[in-house]
Formats: sequence, structure tokens, C-alpha cells
Amino acid sequence: MLKSYLTYIFIAVLATSCHRTSFQNPPKTTISQVGHGWAKNSINTVIFRKNALVTHGNYQYTAYYNKTGQVVLGKRLLHSTNWETHTTPYTANTKDAHNSISIMVDGDGFLHLAWGNHNTPLNYTKSIAPFSLQMDDAMAMIGRNEQHVSYPEFYALQDGNLLFFYRDGGSGNGNLVINRYNTQTQTWQRVQDNLIDGESLRNAYWQAYVDPQDQIHVSWVWRETPDVASNHDLAYACSKDGGKTWQKSTGKTYQLPITESSAEIIQHIPQHSELINQTSMTTDQNGNPYIVSYWRDTVSKVPQFRVVYKQNNWTTTNLKFRKTSFSLSGLGTKAIPISRPQIVVNKTNQVFVIFRDEERANKVSVAYNTIPIKSPWQITDLTHDDYGAWEPTLDSELWKTQNILSLFLQKTYQIDSEGLSEIDSSMVHVLDWKL
Repeated sequence: MLKSYLTYIFIAVLATSCHRTSFQNPPKTTISQVGHGWAKNSINTVIFRKNALVTHGNYQYTAYYNKTGQVVLGKRLLHSTNWETHTTPYTANTKDAHNSISIMVDGDGFLHLAWGNHNTPLNYTKSIAPFSLQMDDAMAMIGRNEQHVSYPEFYALQDGNLLFFYRDGGSGNGNLVINRYNTQTQTWQRVQDNLIDGESLRNAYWQAYVDPQDQIHVSWVWRETPDVASNHDLAYACSKDGGKTWQKSTGKTYQLPITESSAEIIQHIPQHSELINQTSMTTDQNGNPYIVSYWRDTVSKVPQFRVVYKQNNWTTTNLKFRKTSFSLSGLGTKAIPISRPQIVVNKTNQVFVIFRDEERANKVSVAYNTIPIKSPWQITDLTHDDYGAWEPTLDSELWKTQNILSLFLQKTYQIDSEGLSEIDSSMVHVLDWKL
């Protein structure tokens, strides 16, 4: 079992296709205990939580469901191992792993919370005071297009204001909506009613990133039906004015809303390629986008992690270390032998892909390389233990400011198509890896 207050030093575990680690020192990882969380499915550890952890000033915050389905909020002084927790009155249908919790802190220190949203009316509130874990009553944001909300995501801007992304509509038939929060007026305004339009035929499953220059990057796959096997292609758009206007990577302006026919396809991927949706993206120091996902080639049965990135041109690199096949098809939350991956790039142009894989005993693993990516990827494990259905969710703000990889960590269990395990709860940890 993981122990709090203990610093672990791990030596890189090498995949057969990888070279010896090039780290000057082995990676050092600190793990702290927060509290016991719901573990019957992966609702606390799905990757599309934006965010499960967030740092503002000297404090880091977290949120999770406990074993009775109540939202628990946590706070600690940055780098401390002692967490203060508060159990809120808010609950959700935890039997549906899509109903995850997302948090963010605005520039004035107010904590914003969205929870229990999967094609349901918006569940949203914020703290009653800066740096407080006491939350206000549930409230609307705009009051329009808030009846069928899924995948709420917060993003922080340099001026302290926030963006809020969500899907309006259902799987295979939904649109991407963007709101903006103004700290001066403490109100939300609509930026885009329908940035990416499924035309009542499909929907976009996106991942987004706001870089240190406040440029917004969005990439997505299209899904034709609720069946995950209908995912296809990878597209891209960016905005330099807070989400009002959008461009392709060539600089050409989009006519909004973006549709399947107008989208910039940066990687063609056919349906039935085991292409996963809702992964992650980031940028390097020059604002070049990096997107991580997985899919399989038509000549292979093995899905591989891949990074799609732009320097001068769009390039796709295959990490090539997986050996086990599996198939994605059907509805609901899937039980999958690998996690969806996270990606970060540091200030010295090293790129890191964080993942879990049954081939590596479901440990917390990191594959890394140096830009430009020419050599084989190297892999290290940051934990000894099996984390079940865990997917990586990280503190985006702490990474941006200090290049510390802070991960929400919990062993959870996912039965295929919204099934529930017999495990009531498991310990929530936070893992910090300072490069």
C-alpha cells in the first residue's frame, strides 16, 4: 500500500524497444493521502476532469466523490502533505462514470465547481469567499443551453478570468459551448453558442489547452454515433482573442460554427481504428501544439500511443512500445486495458506522456522524449502499485508555473458499460513529481 509522507526514488523500467534513461538523477516522487473516495467505477479518475487538481497562490485544491456519492473538496498548502477536507451536500449519479467533478480557481481566489453533468441540467456553484471550501447554492451560468450539459471543463486565463467548455447535447449529436467568467462583475458571458457543430449528425469529442500567452488550442475527433467505434479523424483549431474568432494552424480564419466539412484534419484516421476520444493536448514554449491519443494502423491489431504535433508541419510519432491488442466498441464507459494519456512539455523541450497500461501492471508510467522527436521513447514508472482503471489528471496551473507534475491518484475499478465493482472506496492520493 502507498504510504504518505514518503519520498520514493524509482529507477526507469525499460521497454524492450527503449534505451536507458537519460535523466541525470532518478525521478523523485512524493505521495500524500487526501481521503477515501468512491471506487466502484472510474468517476473520480476519468481523464476529462478539468481539473481534479488546481493550484492558486500558495494553495492546491482537489475534489472527489466519497463512497456515499457526496462531493468532497480538499485544500493544502502547496508542497504540504496535510490536506484539509470538506464534505459538501452535493451529490450525483455516481453509477455513471461520466458524471465527474471539475474545479478551477479564479484570479480572486474563488473556487468554481461543476459536477454530475452528463446530458443533464447544469450543476455549478462557486465558493462563498476566496480560498474557502464552503460553497454557495447551485446556480445557473447563462441560463441558456444548460439543460443537456456534459463534460464541463474550466480553463484559467492570465487576467484571472475563466473559460468554461461543455457539450450541449448527446453523444453523436452535440455542440461545443464556451462561456467566460469576469472576475470584476462576477458573472458569466457566452463566448460561443456552438463552436463546433455536429449538424445533428455527429459530435466532436475535444481536448483543449490554454497556453501561457492565452492562446486557446482545441483538437477533436468526430463521432458519428454513440458507439465509440465510430470515432474518426483528428482536427484542430486555435483562437488568439479569447475564443471569439478561430483559425486553422495555417492562420486561415474559420467561418463559425466549424463543421466536419470545414474542419482542418491534421491526421486522417478511419472509423473502427480503436481511436479513443477525450485525451489531452499542450504546447511547447513557442506555442506549438502537441496532442496525444491512441489508435491502431489498418495493418495492426495493436493500438499504440501517438503524439501529433506541429513544428513547421504536422507530424505524427508512434511510441511503438505496446504489444497487446484490444477492441473499442459499444456504449457507455468502457473497461480498457490502457488509460487515455496526458501530455506535457517542459521548458527544456522534453515531452512527457503519462499513462497506465496493463502491460506495465497498471502502474503510473511516463514515456518521454526530446523535441525534435527522433530517437525511441524511454519509459519510467512513478509507482510500484496497480491502479486499476485510473487515468491521469494533472494540475495544469502548477505545471505551467513550476514544471511540477502533480497527479490525482486513486485505484478505481471500471466494469464495462457502466457496470459497478464490489469495491466501495479506496484512498485518494496526490503524487508530485518534480523534474
